[in-house]
Formats: sequence, structure tokens, C-alpha cells
Amino acid sequence: MNAWKSQSKNNRLLTRLITAALVGLALSAAAASAVTAQQKPALVTPAKTTLASTAPQAGEPLRSDGVAAIVNDSVISKYDVNQRLALFMATSGTRPPPEQMEQIRAQVLKQLITERLQLQEARHQNISVGAADVDRAIENILKENHLKKEQLQQMLDAGGVAMATLRGQIATEIAWSKTVQAQFSDRVNITAADVNEEMRRIAEGANKPHFLVAEIFLAVDSPEQDDKVRKDAQDLVNQLRAGAPFNAVARQFSQNPSAAQGGDIGWVHEGQLQPELNEPLTKMRPGEISEPIRSTGGYYILALRERQEGAGTKIPEHAESNTTPPGTLPLARILLPTGPKPAKDLLENAMKAASLLRQHLGSCADAAKVPSAVQGAVYMNLGTMKLADLSQQMQSELAKTQPGGVTDPFLSPAGVELIVRCDKAAPKITAFQMPTRQQVEQQLFEDQVTMLARQYMRDLRRNADVETR
Repeated sequence: MNAWKSQSKNNRLLTRLITAALVGLALSAAAASAVTAQQKPALVTPAKTTLASTAPQAGEPLRSDGVAAIVNDSVISKYDVNQRLALFMATSGTRPPPEQMEQIRAQVLKQLITERLQLQEARHQNISVGAADVDRAIENILKENHLKKEQLQQMLDAGGVAMATLRGQIATEIAWSKTVQAQFSDRVNITAADVNEEMRRIAEGANKPHFLVAEIFLAVDSPEQDDKVRKDAQDLVNQLRAGAPFNAVARQFSQNPSAAQGGDIGWVHEGQLQPELNEPLTKMRPGEISEPIRSTGGYYILALRERQEGAGTKIPEHAESNTTPPGTLPLARILLPTGPKPAKDLLENAMKAASLLRQHLGSCADAAKVPSAVQGAVYMNLGTMKLADLSQQMQSELAKTQPGGVTDPFLSPAGVELIVRCDKAAPKITAFQMPTRQQVEQQLFEDQVTMLARQYMRDLRRNADVETR
């Protein structure tokens, strides 16, 4: 396969990487933009991470703060670790208790060591990433998220994160992607016979359940590392079940190339993965996360995104799974107080903040966390409400929603509001459909590159001289 055939795919994956990295920061941007010099008190104030005190203030020069690790004579400073930890906390939205902070810090340092090795190898292979490459990547994300550069800077300042930290992570991701492509794309040759065989294999499994899966992979490079890596994996599971987004954790810590996609590996059918991975997957429900699973090369954490039944399965018609009495709905309310006569700029920015909130609310449980992320926001569990008792405005907005949905932001005398439906939609059941030849060819190519990239990274670690302090 031509090396450039996958280049556009890699670019799309990189775009998704950066997009998701900004998702957790977007609310802070809207909140920060709502604060005007003339308006006191502010509508909302960006929540600070617990590391804000360790990060520099805007305009303050970078500093070392001591050495955290030396990788082949290249220094990773404690400042680097603090900054990446702040970035992770900002993008994941987590606020771990103090007893978990050192565990997360150790995971962050391990990932920084991996990235430093990747960057060193890229330089060894004369792979370069210019400022313009990073600028273009960030510009694409700003455009997709309808943000301005000033808002991005405000986001980072709110989390105590230097712009160089985000740019450095993006640059390393681009460099490693280019390095892997340069090393292996010409060595991977997917033939028509390969595609035919894979199409035949997929057809044989078409009547089996299919699973849309995401993974986090932590490598075990030597037997004596097993206990430590297993504990690291369990710590990540604990963070995920405490609410950390899977895609953000995968990007920071997973050691498979799928990390660039938030861990997504696409659809697999029952029996396609190794038995130790397949068995727990068949017992999981969409949205669930597995315990750490020991398999070839290390430990896996699996997340089941969706499930499809076998091809030809008759899909029953489901009614909405709403058990509340007719004419009622379980509701929650989010209010951004603006006062009775808000200034035009304040109102506009409050509406922008509410629109961003709406994009990232997946449930009433998410809504309950908003006040801890956006200071000044108010959350109210309204319980089961009679629709006839609601204002005509609320009834009108709710009429546009589906179970589990969120209304568009609307202005009330109290401020800008969002109403969240706490009823659940009936589970969506679909049947498997065969992929196209082009999709199969691309997947075969990516699978082989992933395997070669993992071996490549393993060899780099084994040959590295790493000292941690």
C-alpha cells in the first residue's frame, strides 16, 4: 500500500487527538471569556487544578524545578511532569484525592519518558516537526470547536498550563506518527488476496455479536515489571470509574498507537480477539470498563462503546424505557446566573458557555458535576416533574428533546438555563453489516503498522538508558 494512502487517515486521527484534548478545557474557555473587566462579580470563574500553584503564571518564564528523569542524557524536569499532570487534569476533568496524586504523577512521568524516546528516535531518523505543523493542527481544532486563539490561551492559563506543554505534546505525536510511517508504511503490503481472506473471515463471523471497543494498553517489557504494571493498570481503572474520560486517559497513558484515537480500535466480532480479551468483552454492557486483563505483551483495559447483534438478526421495536407516570419527566436544571439585566457581552458569553456545556453533558450525573468545574454555576435536581406545572418556555424547549437529552440554552429571569432529561433512552440495538473492501484494506494496514510500532517502541525502551529521581 502506498505510504501516503494512510497519511490523510493519520491526519484525521491527529485532529481527533487534539480535539479531544481541548474538550475538557473548552468550558474553562467559555467561562473565562464571560469575565469582563467591567463586570463584577464575574459570571463564572474557571476552576483551578490542584496543581495550579506549581505551574507558572501567565508570562512567567519556564523553570526546571529539579530533575525528574534522564533519558539517554536528555532531562525531564519536575516542571515538565507538573505541567503534563496539570494538562491531564484539565483535559480529563478529574480531581483525584491526594493519596492518588503520586500514583498519577508516576504514570505521567512514565508516559513522558516514552514520548522522549519517541522524539529522540524521530530526530535520529531526521524526522522534524516545525512550528507551522503544530500551528496548522491547532488552527484546525480551533476552527472545529469555534474557538479563538485568545480563548485557547485563556483555557491554558485557567488550568495553570503553559502553551508550550500543549504544543510539545502535539509535536511529539506528529513526530512519532511520521517516524512510524517512514519506517513501516513501505514495508507493509496488503494484497488483494489478503483482503479476500479477511473478507471471507469477516463473513464467517457476520452472524456473531460485534463490539465497538476502545483499549488502554500498558506494556510489560520484563517479568519483574508485571506487578508494577498491573497496579498501574488498576489505578487507571479506578480513575476511569471515578469519572475520568476514557479517551483522555488513553491518550495520556496507553502505549499502543490507538492512543492517538483515544484508544478506539473499531469493531471486532466475538472470538476475534485473544480468548482472555474476548471472554470479558462478551459479558460487558455498552459503557462498561473492564478490569485489567493480562494478555500478550502487557495489560489491557477495555471499554465497550457499542454492541451489534449478528447479521440478519431481527431487531425488535423498543418503546422508550421511561417508567415515570404519563405527563411527567425526571429533570435536572443547570443555571448560569446573570442577574435580571445582564450586560450584552456577559449574556452572549453566558450563552456560549451554556452551549459548550450542552455539548459535553451525557447524563444527569454529568450535570451534577458542573458546579465543581464551573464556579458560579448552579445545579438543581428537580426530581419527577409534571410537565403541566412547568413554564410554557420549559415545556416548549423540552418538546424538542429525546430521552436523556438536554435543551438548548434559553434565557429566563434567573439567567441562562439548561434543562436535562434524566430518563433513559431505550438501548439501541442494531445488526452487523459487512464493511467495504477499502475499509478492510485500511484496517489490515493499520493492524500491521500497530504491531510493528509496538515492537519498535519495545526495542527503544530496552535499549534506553533511563534514570528516574
